[in-house]
Amino acid sequence: MEPTEATLPLFDEEPARPLADRLRPTRLEDVVGQDHLLAPDAPLGRMVASQRLGSAILWGPPGVGKTTIARLLADGGNLVFESVSATFSGVADLRKVFAAARSRRTIGQSTLLFVDEIHRFNRAQQDSFLPYVEDGTVTLVGATTENPSFELNGALLSRTQVLVLKRLDEAALSTLLDRAEDLTGHRLPLDDDARRALIAMADGDGRYLLNTAEQLQALPDPGTPLDTAALAHHIQQRAPLYDKAQEGHYNLISALHKSMRGSDPDAALYWLARMLDGGEDPLFVARRLVRFANEDIGIADPHAIQQALAAWDVYERLGSPEGELAIAQAVVYLATAPKSIAVHRGYDAAHRSARRTGSLMPPAHILNAPTRLMKDLGYGKDYQYDPDTTDGFSGADYFPDGMDHETYYRPTRNGYESQVSERLRHWAGLRARGRSG
Repeated sequence: MEPTEATLPLFDEEPARPLADRLRPTRLEDVVGQDHLLAPDAPLGRMVASQRLGSAILWGPPGVGKTTIARLLADGGNLVFESVSATFSGVADLRKVFAAARSRRTIGQSTLLFVDEIHRFNRAQQDSFLPYVEDGTVTLVGATTENPSFELNGALLSRTQVLVLKRLDEAALSTLLDRAEDLTGHRLPLDDDARRALIAMADGDGRYLLNTAEQLQALPDPGTPLDTAALAHHIQQRAPLYDKAQEGHYNLISALHKSMRGSDPDAALYWLARMLDGGEDPLFVARRLVRFANEDIGIADPHAIQQALAAWDVYERLGSPEGELAIAQAVVYLATAPKSIAVHRGYDAAHRSARRTGSLMPPAHILNAPTRLMKDLGYGKDYQYDPDTTDGFSGADYFPDGMDHETYYRPTRNGYESQVSERLRHWAGLRARGRSG
């Protein structure tokens, strides 16, 4: 049967190739969103212009062009492009690549070795690159979505330049959609709001955006452009990019912590939602809230630690999703509480003194004397029971003999700590009058 117009493939040119592959740039200047690396005066731009490529690690989220850039670097430097994936390759595969690269080198041909997901190689496998990178057998370009500081050997990092690729912004993603429509000759069946929603859904991932656009192009003609609700009906919303065991985990908990420290409950709730939506263990967050209450609030609001512990307790009793509201409540409480690190600073100062004077004994008058010998030695002599004094304060010296009274804890005037500050000032006056009398 002859194909009819209705049965013809949607795309006439190379229909088997995915749209993302057909739109892969053929020139570095066509790569979107990475001008900070590819512009003529940027690191990779200068390398290509000088024809002197160095080994590099491309670190960035999925779908931002790491593989494409590596291919174009090889083309621009007239290097043979070899590619391996750390997910599927082992040392035997690497040996074959190194042997081929060494043979090419004898006839003056250089090799660019692209290693996708290089962080998945173990330490020994990473070490196997070192001699071939050092002697120039290969120019290594590794791609990783994880923080190289945590995942790659120091020796390998010292021989490469780490280049950070950015997630694609709205302008870059919009450019990719325009190119897709130009290539296919079909405008996406979306109204303006749905188009913006699709870009937001991509979350900086160009490959995801183009794959989704290809699915939308394949839909039967809806007659009228799809709105946001119809788009959501056809395309399941993408889970936010968040690896709770790696870089995203540390970045987002840092964002939550600093938002609370900066007394911004709205930003704090946003980062909390991002973490929980990404699958973070709520108990991990609860433990961090307890730490925050001690570290960043302290006595400025003594109830803060109780709020954090209560949230932890409530979540353990209720679980998700009900218990997450208790964590959110604690986040708002901590973000809006007065802040002080006076206890933290005081403890650090006391710790330094303790290390310096660690052999000094407590003064005899505050030592218990359970035996006659100890009483004869002066233990407990002239000890004053502070609650039984007129002011509830004796003014006695509790530092070791021979050590001056030092001040470690210096309360702020934030929250409850302002009352503590007044109380300490009052006691300091009583202590001074007692010594002068």
